[in-house]
Amino acid sequence: MSERRNGLSYSDAGVDIDAGNALVEAIKPAAKATARAGVMSGLGGFGALFDLKAAGYSDPILVAATDGVGTKLRIAIDTGHLDTIGIDLVAMCVNDLVCQGAEPLFFLDYFATGKLDVAAATRIITGIAEGCRGAGCALIGGETAEMPGMYAAEDFDLAGFAVGAMERGTALPAGVAEGDVLLGLASDGVHSNGYSLVRKIVEQSSLGWDAQAPFGSGTLGAALLTPTRLYVAPVLAALRAGGLHAAAHITGGGLTENLPRVLPEGLGAEIDLDAWSLPPVFDWLMREGGLDAPEMLKTFNSGIGMVLVVAPEAAEALTAQLEQAGETVHALGTVRAGAGIRYSGTLA
Repeated sequence: MSERRNGLSYSDAGVDIDAGNALVEAIKPAAKATARAGVMSGLGGFGALFDLKAAGYSDPILVAATDGVGTKLRIAIDTGHLDTIGIDLVAMCVNDLVCQGAEPLFFLDYFATGKLDVAAATRIITGIAEGCRGAGCALIGGETAEMPGMYAAEDFDLAGFAVGAMERGTALPAGVAEGDVLLGLASDGVHSNGYSLVRKIVEQSSLGWDAQAPFGSGTLGAALLTPTRLYVAPVLAALRAGGLHAAAHITGGGLTENLPRVLPEGLGAEIDLDAWSLPPVFDWLMREGGLDAPEMLKTFNSGIGMVLVVAPEAAEALTAQLEQAGETVHALGTVRAGAGIRYSGTLA
């Protein structure tokens, strides 16, 4: 008779179910704080329910978006600054939703790690909840995956899924025409795109994440982890005010790639690079990396996180409204005949 082998458990394989259950309990208060009209159930079920009628919609169209944070996560992991990376995750999804004219309603997250650290995961997901509150959407579910062998113990990855709604017939873009004005809303830094190049530039500079930021206060790592700005409330308010024809979230591809996505065939844009000053973080990246203007404009947001395409007669009123809501607004240029973006001035 062969000798019986020692019995194994899931925890012997590196997966701690009890830690996962502890995480769910730890994040329930943060998720509950994001509740809004329409939420029908909390965390813990096999699915989450949402009532569109209770949210105020009569003939709704659903809009969905998904995204991640990219290699900005590497800086968060290496520095241990985990509290705001969840805001980035939410912002990357909900800022896309409002470009369609949709109000974000609810959010789900996917968190995968090599070894579940309940305290660290709680900080990350609490940041997700903070982002949801800022966007007016509910955190109604998610998935935590402990995957030894797929990730190093301290590593993790994040993905987000946002669902919004709008009344039928109100989708953006709509009515974009030659002569429309381009209003640029300032970014809060690099946001969540271009970080593979950011990390390469930092490596080339020989600076550590704990070094003084060359472009501002605090450490370099903390400064580069400034979270992505949430544009949901001001863009929805502009849509309600009237005169908003389109909105472009300036993410990977920068102004060069993202603005044309909301312009009809045969129309392009004229942008004056002198309309705004390059924020210090981008000035440093440009100089330290030896980047030219075209590379900056197609890799980074370069200080403009959202572009609104508005009717000329509404531009002044919408600018005042956006500024009153706390946005920094730059009149970038206009929509013109002919495809593509034509830049004038100097990016500096």
